[in-house]
Amino acid sequence: MSIKGILLAGGNGTRLYPLTAQTNKHLLPVYDKPLIYYSLATLMLAGVREVLVITRPADAAPYSALLGDGSQWGISITYAIQPEPAGIAQAFLIGRDFIGNNPCCLVLGDNIFFGHGFGTTLQQVTKHIEGAHIFGYRVRDPERFGVIEYGPDGRKVLSIEEKPAKPKSNYAAVGLYFYAPGVADVAAALKPSARGELEITDLNNVYLEQGNLYATRLERGFSWYDAGTPHSLMEAGQFFGMMERHQGLKASCPEEIAWRSGWITDADLASLVKPIAKSEYGQYLAALLNEKGA
Repeated sequence: MSIKGILLAGGNGTRLYPLTAQTNKHLLPVYDKPLIYYSLATLMLAGVREVLVITRPADAAPYSALLGDGSQWGISITYAIQPEPAGIAQAFLIGRDFIGNNPCCLVLGDNIFFGHGFGTTLQQVTKHIEGAHIFGYRVRDPERFGVIEYGPDGRKVLSIEEKPAKPKSNYAAVGLYFYAPGVADVAAALKPSARGELEITDLNNVYLEQGNLYATRLERGFSWYDAGTPHSLMEAGQFFGMMERHQGLKASCPEEIAWRSGWITDADLASLVKPIAKSEYGQYLAALLNEKGA
């Protein structure tokens, strides 16, 4: 049974105004590629080959122009409209037919993840999804986030508290979630919160009450950015720019992930490189083929 991926790229990006006055925030640059490439790459690293991008009505055309149907990367990308933002958990109602009876991974379009072995970690999770599986990232100021309290085994979740005055850990819940089949039914039974939204925390609490909520720690050396503010967007760009300058490596390139996963061939990658050969991005991809042939 294949895992389906939902990339939630709606919202109005008000925290990034005026950058988002005419452009959806997920199309803004993070160093050398659009923000949405990073969240798409997360799904691809997890082995997801069927992706549903959920966006505002006005942004469907720009996303389609940028990403197409995904066939150039050996995946399938389809699109759905979120008429009005009504909570993260609304994504499972919008994507209900897309998910079907499959397990599902949801990633928020403004969340960037990077760390050695991340793909391996994700694929270990996808091999056996029991209930719901979330991720915790250690932060200095946990009172600003939803905080995960881990059980003695370091895997099972005992509680999640939103912006607690006295956090039970330093691990913040990030915008990446895995669910066993049936998540759309769970989401459909939720009641809107006081702000009129279907909250992802309420969804996860259902699994928590059932004893089926698990979490992986993203440990030392891992980087996570919630690129929804000017500062975090700039910080993420600086991080990836520095990595490339120091190591000559790029991160979150869909072409590279598809090629290394065997979803596209050497000839396919060469064909993708040809029209962008003069760009640094194209030259990087060309170098991958040259190194293989050396």
